[in-house]
Amino acid sequence: MKHDLSTEEFKFSNLICHRIPERTFKIRGHYFPVCSRCTGLYIGSFSYFIYVYFYYVNHDFILVLIATFMMIPTFLDGITQYLGLRESWNFLRFSTGLIAGIGFGIAVKAMKTVIIN
Repeated sequence: MKHDLSTEEFKFSNLICHRIPERTFKIRGHYFPVCSRCTGLYIGSFSYFIYVYFYYVNHDFILVLIATFMMIPTFLDGITQYLGLRESWNFLRFSTGLIAGIGFGIAVKAMKTVIIN
């Protein structure tokens, strides 16, 4: 199912996440501020940043390659859903987002290391 946001529904926060209710976790009647996929992305990224704050990680080519592969499931889940080939579900969105978030964290940290050195 494809969702189109009218200009009336458009908000600046939609640039960060679409926040479609059926794709967003809800606790006690309150929706999360971002969808389940973005929740996974943010938790994965921030968890990785906390991890590398306490432990040294050598951000070599192999690790960056692994990070790239970690982002592919999220892309495939999102694009196949967008094209209407299948309907994803929140736990899958969250799981692939979590994996991609860690991969994204690795990529950002590796870019920072390259820029600084």
